[in-house]
Amino acid sequence: MARTSMAEATADASRVGAKRSAKRVSHTEAARILASREAVIARLLVDAGPPRLRRAQESHFAALVRAIVYQQLAGRAAAAIHGRLLAAVSGDVRPEALNALSDAALRAVGLSANKVASLRDLSAKVLAGAVELSPRALARQSDDEVAAQLSSVRGIGRWTADMFLMFQLRRLDVWPTGDFGVRRGYGLAWKIPMPSERELQPLGDPHRPYRSIAAWYCWRAVELYAQAADSALTR
Repeated sequence: MARTSMAEATADASRVGAKRSAKRVSHTEAARILASREAVIARLLVDAGPPRLRRAQESHFAALVRAIVYQQLAGRAAAAIHGRLLAAVSGDVRPEALNALSDAALRAVGLSANKVASLRDLSAKVLAGAVELSPRALARQSDDEVAAQLSSVRGIGRWTADMFLMFQLRRLDVWPTGDFGVRRGYGLAWKIPMPSERELQPLGDPHRPYRSIAAWYCWRAVELYAQAADSALTR
């Protein structure tokens, strides 16, 4: 076995330390750390206040079911369909309860055939253990491992995985480059042309290991500087 150099060992220790530190720091503390490094974040902290990332109110499985239902739908329509789905399972949002419903019953609540297929795939993979959602299992996985696992489910892409990491698991170092609002907000806050997804990726590096906080302030920048309505992501 090849020996690990002192430099490699130090780098590994630094990465582990950063991850552990990020887990211990609150969202408000992370914002203050970023503000001490970056004048733009400092201004946003003053203008927008501390970050408010809502706490999870439902199980991990239920959160993913909600994400699938809400995809590509206006909020009111999605909420109505989601409410009918909850009623159909008597509020018991588990794979077994969804599997007990026929495809016709799922279509009757307003779900498209594609979304029915996605919910079936999610349920099957959770029950088979291909997608692990227990707190213990998720705690052992890196952000990329969680995202890869979730993205194996039909209808769940990287954006949905990133939102799950940020809001359901409250991970602090998520950088959703595929989100239009983050890209637009970065351009507004840093006063540059709106970066592409590829261009935005390295721009997040100075904000490690608290890129989730930087992303939240990008959303707020759109609301503050472009007079956009407050979104569910920043309430």
